[in-house]
Amino acid sequence: MNNTSASSHCKVVVLISGNGSNLQALIDGQEQGHLPIHIVSVISNIPEAAGLRRAVKAGIPQYTINHQDFTDREAFDTELSSTIDQYQPDLVVLAGFMRILTSDFTRHYQGRMLNIHPSLLPKYQGLHTHQRVLDAGDDYHGASVHFVTEKLDGGPTVIQAIVPVLKDDNATSLAKRVQLQEHIIYPMAVKWFARQQLELRGNQVLLNHSVLPDCGYQIKQL
Repeated sequence: MNNTSASSHCKVVVLISGNGSNLQALIDGQEQGHLPIHIVSVISNIPEAAGLRRAVKAGIPQYTINHQDFTDREAFDTELSSTIDQYQPDLVVLAGFMRILTSDFTRHYQGRMLNIHPSLLPKYQGLHTHQRVLDAGDDYHGASVHFVTEKLDGGPTVIQAIVPVLKDDNATSLAKRVQLQEHIIYPMAVKWFARQQLELRGNQVLLNHSVLPDCGYQIKQL
């Protein structure tokens, strides 16, 4: 891992639950010098999460905090927050972290925690977004990066990638095309934050001191 001038970079903790493909996009950006970040830790709530191996390979400290070891969400979030805060991160990135977070946790990181969701928010919050898009007969689908607030998948949107729904799409093919765009827009949002171009002010997202629309910055793939 390239840690050149890492101390001057935006310190990032990444939370995962699975494969960690968005984590890998951030690791690649860091190692290639495209992202002015230093990923200081990767934390998973799933012991066997494949993304942990990505962290090991990149030389990033990694932890497992198994949510099944705790009696309630509050206890889990308290331990998670304590582990995160050991690193004093500038930004917390949820990269496929499949846990509903408590209000105390989200308020603690208000304005410095991002999530990516596979839909064009506010449409299709929650799970199974690709099949829901197909069932609804939508012409377009996509992914959204948003600031995390107490409302599940409801924080102000930073950026969206829009992809067309093709006639022969199924949930798997659509998910693959959306995920490719996730690997583009998540590093973009993280870069903006690291460069202090991105800010959450109240319920509005500012990019370069200008208020973004409710849909955020949009990229449309034809």
